Amino acid sequence: MLKYLIVCLALCSLVCADGEWAPKTAEQIKAIRADCLKDHPLKPEQILKLKQVEFPDEPEVRQYLLCSAVKLDIFCTYEGYHADRLAKQFKMDLTEEEALQIAQGCVDSNAEQSPADVWAFRGHKCMMASKIGDRVRSYIKARQAEAAAKA
Repeated sequence: MLKYLIVCLALCSLVCADGEWAPKTAEQIKAIRADCLKDHPLKPEQILKLKQVEFPDEPEVRQYLLCSAVKLDIFCTYEGYHADRLAKQFKMDLTEEEALQIAQGCVDSNAEQSPADVWAFRGHKCMMASKIGDRVRSYIKARQAEAAAKA
């Protein structure tokens, strides 16, 4: 069940990367999520909220989301989110052009000079409030229902 959470958390992934970038696979996302949980442990109640696709604006959650975004190579602590990568990773059933427009609307230059975790969280919050966030929530809920039916 937690592996589906990473799909959502990947929305807040961060990193500057050189060379050719490609969207991460479900297995890569699962591994990134596990690494970030080790590096940035969350309280049980925070994990429960994330499973419900709720993202509290709390330091531990922001650090976890920042870690995920950086390791997914969709966020760089110097440049912020890469709209093109966000669109490719999270387009779901949208066209890449539509996903890119949404992502570009959520990217900012951090004029406030916020810490990286606050900056990444701001972009994540915007993405989750969009059509992409709606698709991510539906995807996660469907996967949770599948897992429950198998149990």
